[in-house]
Amino acid sequence: MSFASEFKEFAMKGSVVDLAVGVVIGVAFGKIVASLVNDVIMPALSPLLGRMNFTDLALQISTNAAGKPVLLKYGSFLQTIFEFIIIALVIFVLIKGLNKMKKPAPDAPPPAPSATEILLTQIRDQLAKR
Repeated sequence: MSFASEFKEFAMKGSVVDLAVGVVIGVAFGKIVASLVNDVIMPALSPLLGRMNFTDLALQISTNAAGKPVLLKYGSFLQTIFEFIIIALVIFVLIKGLNKMKKPAPDAPPPAPSATEILLTQIRDQLAKR
């Protein structure tokens, strides 16, 4: 079997195609969630939290040869963590809501015993008393 035919067989497996579709949908969903966080949730939270933008926070660790400061921009890292927590919370709430909607209907109660079953149960109970 040639390399090309092996690769074709691998690429056409269902799991690889499913993974590719999942990645594409995941990227699109990520854009939706990012827009939800940046355009809906963050503006709604800003009156409560004030200006929560840490990106300007930095620590000067030295200067380069041109005399410009070399900064350790830990604020961008903190802002990314904060945004991740919000995105994770939003996804958790969305998935929890979707799972509630998918909850299976409760099982139907078992049917009532037939007249024959009731009669046989009574006979069994009478025989057990003897």
